[in-house]
Amino acid sequence: MGKKRIRPTAICVLRRGDELLVHEGYDPVRQFGYARPLGGGIDLGETSAAAVVREIREELGAEITDIALLGVVENIFEFHGETAHEILFVYSGRFVDESLYQRDVLDGLEGDEPFPAVWRSLAELRDGPHQLVPPQLWDLL
Repeated sequence: MGKKRIRPTAICVLRRGDELLVHEGYDPVRQFGYARPLGGGIDLGETSAAAVVREIREELGAEITDIALLGVVENIFEFHGETAHEILFVYSGRFVDESLYQRDVLDGLEGDEPFPAVWRSLAELRDGPHQLVPPQLWDLL
């Protein structure tokens, strides 16, 4: 097994009123439900802005526009019992296809794995069963 590395990542905060579009998951080791805006790794030679556009296109089959950098977060966390470390470029943006805002659930795909992308209110993300991660995102919202 190779040495673990810091992962450069880009995510997009997509808003619908006071709601954010998130992917929800659960870490059974920490017994923790989490919610995270969509995005993913930055490829070698790719800017973080280009990565966030590509990731939303790959995960949702949707185009985004009005991309603006909200900030950069260093995130060190435990996931499934392993330490992970990422430098997270956090962008805001909006869907080109306005009809996507009318849907409560969007069909996402991560590799071959389907997942639901759901709109959650800020109150739900703060107090609900799935907490917004990383917590430093609150400072950028």
